[in-house]
Amino acid sequence: MRIKIEKRFYITKWQETLIISASIVLAFFSGAVVLHFLGVSPLEAYGMMIKGSLSDFYGISETVAKTIPLTMCSLAVALSFTMVVWNIGAEGQFVLGALACTALVRHMNIDNPLIMLAAMGILASIAGGLWGGFAGFLKAKWNVNEIITTLMMNYIAILLLQYFVYGSWRDPTSLGFPMTPLFPEGARLPQFFGTRIHAGIFFALVLAVLIWVVVRKGVWGYEIRVSGQNPKAADYAGIRSARNVMLVMFISGAISGLAGMAEMAGLHRRLQPGFAIGYGYTAIIIAWLARLHPVTIIFVSFLFGALFVGGENLQIAMRLPLSSVQILQGLILFFLLGGEFFRNYRISLTFKKR
Repeated sequence: MRIKIEKRFYITKWQETLIISASIVLAFFSGAVVLHFLGVSPLEAYGMMIKGSLSDFYGISETVAKTIPLTMCSLAVALSFTMVVWNIGAEGQFVLGALACTALVRHMNIDNPLIMLAAMGILASIAGGLWGGFAGFLKAKWNVNEIITTLMMNYIAILLLQYFVYGSWRDPTSLGFPMTPLFPEGARLPQFFGTRIHAGIFFALVLAVLIWVVVRKGVWGYEIRVSGQNPKAADYAGIRSARNVMLVMFISGAISGLAGMAEMAGLHRRLQPGFAIGYGYTAIIIAWLARLHPVTIIFVSFLFGALFVGGENLQIAMRLPLSSVQILQGLILFFLLGGEFFRNYRISLTFKKR
């Protein structure tokens, strides 16, 4: 018997859907094994997660609140992935956006709420864009591996956050806890229906439609896809691949930075450690599950938002660590990458005749 691996040149939508579905099922099955060894019933745990995130209005509203930053960060990385530029730094760009808008709130209080919020959004986008654009510049200029640079810059951003909240930005009335003073009313996004759903949801929806139109339908979207697939051919056709790398990384970082501003102004309303609970890293999984499609990202982000909220419910109800949900997310990514192999290659068995 001989195992033969052949590259696929075509895959049907049905086959692609089957591979993704099988990857998710295997991930949750593996998660059930992990939960069993943690000493809880997998069915009871999964039921508790669904009950905590989707069974009532409060749970759904909390899921939507988590969906907002997940959607924006996923759109950011999906944009860069479309050009085959691997921005792993959405987490750091998210934090830089939050730092930038907090700095504006601390040092420049504008009376008009619309101008204040617009200034916060612009400054957060520029900060996140420059953070991502720097890695893009290194990639375009010297072909420095953007996976390494963006990943390392995440740690720098988190350390900057800790430097300020443990230092000069710490609220003197916080009894020693590392957090800034609350944002004034004019620097807060409105919340709806007595829940934590805030106006950042409109940022996410508009960005999804805008990226879908520009990337999927526009000329520039065609250019970045060609540049990603074959940079030499793109340059020969007059498409400036290096410029597009820097521009894509800047825009990707700007979207993540705007997500950080929305999270600050809409939900937390003060800067503190741990506010970015892995949104940038989870965005990578979401973007791949959605096959980089901007509209599909919204729905996948909602499912992962439910996973976050359900995990918090598990932590309270079953006294499980929140890391158990992070294990589940990691398993989804692991099996999704495994499914990517079967998407690109076909395995067949041949038997030798005697």
